[in-house]
Amino acid sequence: MFILHLALIIIAAKLAGGLSVKLGQPSVLGEIIVGVLLGPSVFGLISASDTLSTFSTIGVILLMFIAGLETDLDEFKRSGKSSAFVGFGGIIVPLFLGYFTGIMMDLSNMQSWFLGVMLSATSVSISVQTLKEMNQLKTTEGSVILGAAVLDDVVVMLILAILMSFAGSGEVSLTTLVIKKVLFFVVAIFIAWKVVPWVMNKFTKLPVSEAVISSALIICFVYAFAAEYTGVANIIGAYIAGIAIGLTKFKHEVFEKVETLSYSIFVPIFFAYIGISAEFTGILDHLGLIILLSFLAILTKFVGAGAGAKLSRFGWKSSMGIGSAMVSRGEVALIVASMGLASNLITQDLFATIIVVVIVTTVVTPPMMKWSFKSNKEIKLNSKVVNQ
Repeated sequence: MFILHLALIIIAAKLAGGLSVKLGQPSVLGEIIVGVLLGPSVFGLISASDTLSTFSTIGVILLMFIAGLETDLDEFKRSGKSSAFVGFGGIIVPLFLGYFTGIMMDLSNMQSWFLGVMLSATSVSISVQTLKEMNQLKTTEGSVILGAAVLDDVVVMLILAILMSFAGSGEVSLTTLVIKKVLFFVVAIFIAWKVVPWVMNKFTKLPVSEAVISSALIICFVYAFAAEYTGVANIIGAYIAGIAIGLTKFKHEVFEKVETLSYSIFVPIFFAYIGISAEFTGILDHLGLIILLSFLAILTKFVGAGAGAKLSRFGWKSSMGIGSAMVSRGEVALIVASMGLASNLITQDLFATIIVVVIVTTVVTPPMMKWSFKSNKEIKLNSKVVNQ
């Protein structure tokens, strides 16, 4: 039955993605929506499962690995200051507005801060796919978005560790978590610089088929595991692995083969699974809260990250595009929410509400980006015509 489900997901995702493109939207929007239709919330043809979740995880890891392969490291370095402005702007605004919203909802002081942390999370996987479809991934804006997302993940998880240490969670040691994160980045960068090229050169000489792609995937998955183990999202590890291999002579071969593998199976499953795993049971009982938190989640990231881009001297449309790209909360917010639920920092009802809010932010991000970057492109074209 699982094999049939895979076939159904892939054909539905491709058809829905194609329809979405014809309607002027990124294909990822159609793939997510068709997942909702296939899942328990609508037709109930496919249910979330551990196996399907594993395929989905591989999909997002490979998606971010490809983003790393396509990253211009020089542009990434040049955009560091702008990424910092965008990243911190996208954390500060939702963090504090989320806290004050929690206070107005009669949540405790600790629960209110936790709500702010959840709203501060960012998942860039949806934005990466949208940027790729719009040929914006290798632009300055694309580099800023990726850099800001990495910074966002690290800072939010550190804030979460501080919050949970104050809450008395014995499972979290702030000092240990910080050391593990710092150690990961130091070791990951050193290995990317000195070890990855050597491993690729040695492993690819083995007299076996597809040695290049196999060695690249091994490095990708090891980096993803190491990142997750040290408290950094696995997608960040995969992204760093992509950058590392992108600096070797194997970049183009790895990119072509991984892209074929990813977009034929794993990536469509990842986007569809977002919809399949959505749970809308009892949504009407909390509709007012869902609308409030969805509006807050969209507005705070859009304004905070967009303001950071504007302070970095981006134009209004580029700033809006960057702000839009940071709106999606995705799997990062779900991880944060799950940790809060396990630590009794949020109730089951609030957790269910957050799940729906995450889906809403994920669905609105591609159209927002499409509109912002399309308008920005039109402005640039018009400016060129005037100048000529």
